[in-house]
Amino acid sequence: MQAREAICHTLAVVMLQHFVYRETMDVADTDAGIAGLAAVIGDGTRARILLSLMDGRARTGIELAAVADVGPSTASVHLHRLEGARLVSVRRQGKHHYYSLAGAEVARLLERLAALAGGSSGSFACRAPKHLRAARTCYDHIAGSVGVALLERFHALGWLRPLGSPSDATYDLSPGGTRAFGSMGLELDAVRAARRRFAFGCLDWTERRHHLGGALGAALLLLARRRKWIRQDLDSRALRVTELGRRELARLGVDTP
Repeated sequence: MQAREAICHTLAVVMLQHFVYRETMDVADTDAGIAGLAAVIGDGTRARILLSLMDGRARTGIELAAVADVGPSTASVHLHRLEGARLVSVRRQGKHHYYSLAGAEVARLLERLAALAGGSSGSFACRAPKHLRAARTCYDHIAGSVGVALLERFHALGWLRPLGSPSDATYDLSPGGTRAFGSMGLELDAVRAARRRFAFGCLDWTERRHHLGGALGAALLLLARRRKWIRQDLDSRALRVTELGRRELARLGVDTP
């Protein structure tokens, strides 16, 4: 019962943050919304499908059926349910339908639920493979120990300015952070123009601490890819830090596994 209540609380927090940000949700609908969303995510097959899309890539229904170990017709039913709940989006290209997560907020919800599913922080022992724990994508930003270390380093350097209460984990840039991220090559005007939250702490599934999410986190991942600091494994969320990346991250004061 406590676990179920904790899951509902997590759903409530993320849903309210999502809809308040867009100012489109009647709070009176929250109870029904949480119950419906929890029912959709709560199925094991649908959960596997959602987690397989956490790397930000789009996949066909056939591919997702293989991931979930179900037949194509069964996968189609589950995907229709996920699309109806606005957890996945579909793009039609020729004869194929490509499915992906509906957005970064869905990835954030899944990451927080994965962290919650592991039990209390006091008894937590991560069983994730070493390469996934080190660095991986959380939809479109860097997660794992590298992502957590980056956020903590940005805090230590004074580049981030907390907004609201500490529990909100929402940030803006300090003047020093604006200069620093700009010198790294981030187009901050374009990042701020994105129709999403600018920067926040996303609870990391394997580390139980926050990594950097939001438009700023997505821009940082794109920068790291463009400069070949990291490369992503084929058909996996895992990120490999290159030798160049190790040197550049070390210059920021971040040690890599």
